[in-house]
Amino acid sequence: MSSMPIQSTYITSHKNYANEKSKVMPQVVINTRPVERAAPLTQHLQAAGLLVVEMPMLTLRPRQTTDLDIALMHQWMAGEYKALVIVSPTAAASGLVAWQSLEHEKRKYKTTDSNDKYVQRLSEGLLLSSPLIAVGEATAAEFSQVRIDTTSYQILQPETANNEGMLAMPEIDSLQAGDKLLIWRGLGGRRLLVDTLQARGVHIDSIAWYERTMPIDALTQYQQWQQAFLTHSTASDIALLKQPKPIVVISSAAAFEHWSSIVNDEQPKTADKKQNTHAVANTTQRLSLMLKDFSYVVLGERLANMVAAQQLSYWRVEDLSPDTILSAIHSKI
Repeated sequence: MSSMPIQSTYITSHKNYANEKSKVMPQVVINTRPVERAAPLTQHLQAAGLLVVEMPMLTLRPRQTTDLDIALMHQWMAGEYKALVIVSPTAAASGLVAWQSLEHEKRKYKTTDSNDKYVQRLSEGLLLSSPLIAVGEATAAEFSQVRIDTTSYQILQPETANNEGMLAMPEIDSLQAGDKLLIWRGLGGRRLLVDTLQARGVHIDSIAWYERTMPIDALTQYQQWQQAFLTHSTASDIALLKQPKPIVVISSAAAFEHWSSIVNDEQPKTADKKQNTHAVANTTQRLSLMLKDFSYVVLGERLANMVAAQQLSYWRVEDLSPDTILSAIHSKI
């Protein structure tokens, strides 16, 4: 493993390639997590001596709250759901804002009599009307920022932070036809949980607090990184097939779709450059990388099936903890 200084952005990584032409290329890991969630993984992998390139494939954008969203919140607060599942820190933060606002409105319309049990309970924190299931440590941590009364119900976590882990929880496993479950999430995702429970006759409602879109500079970042990677490969006189494949960390179907779009989009564009720019052709052994030129660390069964369908090299993980991802990467190097 190279002892090169570790850099966390695609721009500074280019300098590494340019300054270390005589050395064997280090193991590159591309972290496609959204900006808000990338740092812990990047820092952990850097500490292990890997060259990390942050290249977000998702931007998380808040969605406007609808009347239906508020109606679902009122139903949950009234105890109409068997459980509330929160699938991400972003969903937790957005949902908490709405929850606190609605509780405040209810408080204004309640009596100020000190004997009122509702007011007394409000003073102890937000009122849980069902078990609250937070998927992952980071999601659960969002609820430590506010006071929540857990006298009647608890804030729970699955043993494994994925769909399979949630389905194994007694609070989810015991759901029957006619029961209702509410999910706080981003637009799309978590289909295994929803499909499994709906097949069982469970009624699923969800509030999408945010949507996932491709960052506007994602293609530019990839182009710049790819050019530096291929240029360094040629300058080092190392055949691509003899280099360790860059490893791409993919945490959602949307991220993989965006990544695939960018990599595949580069094929014809780079081919056109060959006709017009001899310098590019002379400094790269390959015009562009393809999906198969990378290895992948992917979360869960759904993503594993997506990459397997394209006959790509991958390692499946069941959670996104930095330790889990590092273990997967070490097993491939």
